[in-house]
Amino acid sequence: MILAVLFANSVGNILVERFFGVPAEERLHWRSFLVKLGADNLKGVKNEELLVACHKSVYIVYTVLGDVSIFVVGKDEYDELALSEVIFVITSAVKDVCGKPPTERLFLDKYGRICLCLDEIVWTGLLENTEKDRIKRMIRLKPPTEF
Repeated sequence: MILAVLFANSVGNILVERFFGVPAEERLHWRSFLVKLGADNLKGVKNEELLVACHKSVYIVYTVLGDVSIFVVGKDEYDELALSEVIFVITSAVKDVCGKPPTERLFLDKYGRICLCLDEIVWTGLLENTEKDRIKRMIRLKPPTEF
């Protein structure tokens, strides 16, 4: 199961977060842990270079895209390999929506569409859609014409 997807800016403020199956009392711990993990390790990392960590028997794959850090946390069948696929789909979708690796301002300007993409990619802790064209179709807010 995918436990969390978080986007943070370069100073550690959370821009978007989605938790799945994580109790409310544990979310603050995960937020602070992931922001600290990013602050310690993401300096000087190239765009979309994946980093992997393990904490309390869960896997964390994280990267930088423009001015935004992206963290994906999973357990069980979502090991580091599966999470790398999830983060690849997320980074591709964000680049498509923004037109390039986003600055924080561009990310916030496109916030609504990014959230729609994220909801189409990860749903209730499972990887739902990976096809770029299908995600684009689904976020238009029109009924799909073909499956």
